[in-house]
Amino acid sequence: MVLDKSVQKTLIIVGGVLVVVLLGIWCINNFVYAKTITSYGTATIEVLPDFVSVYFSVDTKGATADEASDKNSEIIDKMKTALLAAGISEDEIKTQGFSVYPNYAYPNSGQRITGYSASHSLKVEIPVDEKDKIGSVIDAGVGAGAGVSYINYELNEENQNKYKTEAIKKATEDARLKAEALAEGAESKLGSLVSISTSDFGYVPWLAASEDSVKGSSGAEIATSINPIEQEVTASVTAVFRIR
Repeated sequence: MVLDKSVQKTLIIVGGVLVVVLLGIWCINNFVYAKTITSYGTATIEVLPDFVSVYFSVDTKGATADEASDKNSEIIDKMKTALLAAGISEDEIKTQGFSVYPNYAYPNSGQRITGYSASHSLKVEIPVDEKDKIGSVIDAGVGAGAGVSYINYELNEENQNKYKTEAIKKATEDARLKAEALAEGAESKLGSLVSISTSDFGYVPWLAASEDSVKGSSGAEIATSINPIEQEVTASVTAVFRIR
């Protein structure tokens, strides 16, 4: 029996539709409705900082922008000379920012420029094993006319990356261990990994002293309170696994 061509086409179409439907059901059963568990892993690493960084600010005013800027430069130059004399190298003195801006008064609902301000921020990185220089660094900056903004414990870029990798790996191991325990408790077996992401990596420079806490103190007095100790670097990950 030879089927009409139109009937053949209809059967082919119907067959194709059935294949697509069955494939869709398979995908839904295996992906959309697949049994999964979600596990959260965390890790904490104790590390010693590489630097004690002293942050300075230099603020000056002048009738013109050039005058404010020149006054600022005089303080910065004096400060750098004193720092170099204290045994600090050029590459340990880092400019963080510089700006010159007008100051305004608002008489009779108007606006006029009353002068200009220049602001320069910089930091001095002192290796932890040279922390005995902290006092002389602070005195050099303050003696030149700068103010201490704050003091941080910090990691260098190489160690930031090293500890970040280590913490994330440990957090991932923690997530898998928890997932295995969850699967066992549910009388299932842990299957393949569906997805994993890091939701947090916890490193920010650690505050050693604030502006208020150092105000009115000498460099020697401040230095005695700066005692680098191990700090925490943390990481957390979220992992989704199939269970069977």
